[in-house]
Amino acid sequence: MNDPAVADTPAPPPPQSNRRVAGTRRSFLKWTGVAAAGTAVAALGAKALSSGGSPAGSPGAAPGATLPSPASTLPQQLRSVASTPNLPIEGITPLITPNEDFFRIDTAFSIPNVDLANWRLAIKGNVRSPFSISYDELLAMPQVEAPVTLACVSNRVGGTLIGTAVWQGVELRTLLDQAGIEPTGEQIVGTSVDGFTAGFPTDAAYDGRSALIAIGMNGVPLPRENGFPARLIVEGLFGYVSSTKWLQSIDLTGWEAFNGYWIQQGWAKNGPIKMSSRIDVPREGARQPAGVVTLAGVAWAPNAGVSAVEVKIDGEWRQASLGESLSGGVWRQWFYDWDAPKGEHEISVRCIDTAGNVQTGEITPRAIDGYTGWDTRSITVV
Repeated sequence: MNDPAVADTPAPPPPQSNRRVAGTRRSFLKWTGVAAAGTAVAALGAKALSSGGSPAGSPGAAPGATLPSPASTLPQQLRSVASTPNLPIEGITPLITPNEDFFRIDTAFSIPNVDLANWRLAIKGNVRSPFSISYDELLAMPQVEAPVTLACVSNRVGGTLIGTAVWQGVELRTLLDQAGIEPTGEQIVGTSVDGFTAGFPTDAAYDGRSALIAIGMNGVPLPRENGFPARLIVEGLFGYVSSTKWLQSIDLTGWEAFNGYWIQQGWAKNGPIKMSSRIDVPREGARQPAGVVTLAGVAWAPNAGVSAVEVKIDGEWRQASLGESLSGGVWRQWFYDWDAPKGEHEISVRCIDTAGNVQTGEITPRAIDGYTGWDTRSITVV
C-alpha cells in the first residue's frame, strides 16, 4: 500500500517503446479503476487508485487536525518555496504539485480511517529504548518542512507517476536517536495500519537527504488518501521501498533479516529513483506553426540535482535553459526556444546531474528497479 510518494505499486512492465504514446501523461492523473502501469497489478493482489489529496475541510481531509507552523526548512539553505517562481510557460508542470493532482498508487482496497484517540506510532526492533508516540505528541515536536519529489517505480519514461509536494513533519532521525539504534539496525521497515511493509537502509535517515515522518502536505494535514495521520517521506527512494502511508510502526532490523511487501513479489530491494526528464510541451503529434516553438518540461536527478538539460532535435543535441533549483531532491523545470522549420521533427530530452552523470538513453528491458530511456516525441511544423 502506499503511494506515489509513498509506497507505490510496481506493475510488471510490458515491452516498452522509447516513444511516448500521445495523451499518456495527462490520462494517468485521473484513473478510476485498478490498473496501475500494467495489468499484472490485479494478479499481484494490489489495487491501484488515482486520487489526489484533499485540502482541509474537503471529504479526504484529516478529521479535526490542525497543522502547526514549521520551525525550519530542509535543506537548511533553501529559501522560501513561495519565492521560487514557476517558468511562465503554458502547459509546463508546476514546481509544486497540488494535492488534488498528486498521483496515488497503493495496495489498499479501502482508505484506512484511523482513530486518533487510539493511534500511536511505535519505534521498535533493534533499538535500545523502544517507545511509542501519539499524534498530539508528534504535533508538539519541532516541525520541519521539505519539498521532495516522489516517484513510483512503475513510472514509465515520460509518465506522470511522479510529483513534488512540500512535506511537513518530524525528522526521522530525531525519533531514531531517541530510540537508540543498535548496530544490527541496518534497515528501517515501515508498517502501515493495514499491514503493508516497506524497508530501506538506515543510512538514508542520516546521509543528509530529507527523511521525515510527515504529517502535512502542501500546508494542510495529510489527506486520508495520502496517509493520514503519518507517513514516511524519504528523498531519492522509490515509494515501494520507503514511503509507507498510514504509518503504524517503524522497526529497525537487519538488512537481510526482512523483505518488504514488494521485495517479496520480486522487485529490487534497493530502490533509488532514476535520473530522468520529461517533455510537457508540445504534445506528441502536435502541429505547430513555423517560427519559434517552445519546448518545455521537467527533469530530476535525486540527491545530486539537475545541472543541465539537453534537447535532441532531428539528431542534434542542444542546451536548454533551466528554471530555478529548490534542492537536489526536487525536479527542475526547463525550456528551449526553437526556431522551427516546416516539416516532420523528432524531439528527445535528457538531463545531466551535478556530478556530470548523463541520463541514459538505454531502454530498460524489465524495470524491477525503475524505467530508463529518453522521452521522445514527433511533431509537425506547418
